Amino acid sequence: MVDSMAMRETGMPIRLAARLSGVEPHLIRIWEQRYQAVQPRRSRGKHRLYSQEDVERLSLMRQLTLSGHSIGQVAGLTTAELRRLAASIQATDRAPAASEVIPATDKSVDACLAAVRAMDERGLRKHLEEAGSRIGTQGLLVRVVAPLLHALGRLWCDGTISAAHEHFAATVVRDFLGDLAKPMGNLERAPLLVTATPSGQLHELGALLVSALAANLGWRTVRLGASVPVIELAGAVRELKARALALSVVYPEDDPDLPRELERLRALMPPEVALIVGGAAAPAYREVLERIQAYFMEELAQLPVLLTDLRRSAAPSAARNKR
Repeated sequence: MVDSMAMRETGMPIRLAARLSGVEPHLIRIWEQRYQAVQPRRSRGKHRLYSQEDVERLSLMRQLTLSGHSIGQVAGLTTAELRRLAASIQATDRAPAASEVIPATDKSVDACLAAVRAMDERGLRKHLEEAGSRIGTQGLLVRVVAPLLHALGRLWCDGTISAAHEHFAATVVRDFLGDLAKPMGNLERAPLLVTATPSGQLHELGALLVSALAANLGWRTVRLGASVPVIELAGAVRELKARALALSVVYPEDDPDLPRELERLRALMPPEVALIVGGAAAPAYREVLERIQAYFMEELAQLPVLLTDLRRSAAPSAARNKR
């Protein structure tokens, strides 16, 4: 156990700060460098050392960004102001039934779930389109579609909805996301993101969701589909000169071959290409993701900040993830 007095005197490394705050290391760096959200001191070896207050700030800012605030809105607040804002959100929150399954959702999720239960295709599309017109494409993807997919997975697992309901929703949402993932304007000079699921991962909606969000942010995207072998993933990334590869990992959580495949993929990919991994099952593979210095996306809301950072930087995460 870490001695609390020693911790106050020396600070904690970024990995521990990330674990305690729930904010991924790469996101901490982005918030620190771009928004001055925290100001850790440096060790003699120039490594970041975070205080208990830094960790509290990071945790509060994570809570607020998941509740709909942008990091730019909250990063400049004092710790006391962050506490008051977080408390006010908790006090006024009247979560809909869907948020018992997933947190930080838009009110449209309940309506979408009702349409799925009724297998009402027109109604489901109508609710998605209305949400998009009200909160924008990025808000729709982060606050409606992602929580809806998460909720459907949980409801199917506990037997609340049938496999037919899940397949119905997947078909409608896949078509809807396909429209959103189409390129916008002249993107000839835009960076390229390749999306897919690795071998054995058959659920591709998460990858399609990422493609739609990236397209909305001005990226070119190429979707390779589900269960793509490592050699083909690496080959596509090289041939297309991609800036990043995003993989969706949904099920199963205990694939004994996946860690080895991810290590092999990272070795085959050009070092300058960022590897992004997210999805419901991704936390189960966190150890290998850290080992290969992949970006682990705990929440879809983290992706816009990461893609913006990748677009601005000349080289991705490998060196930064080590510090």
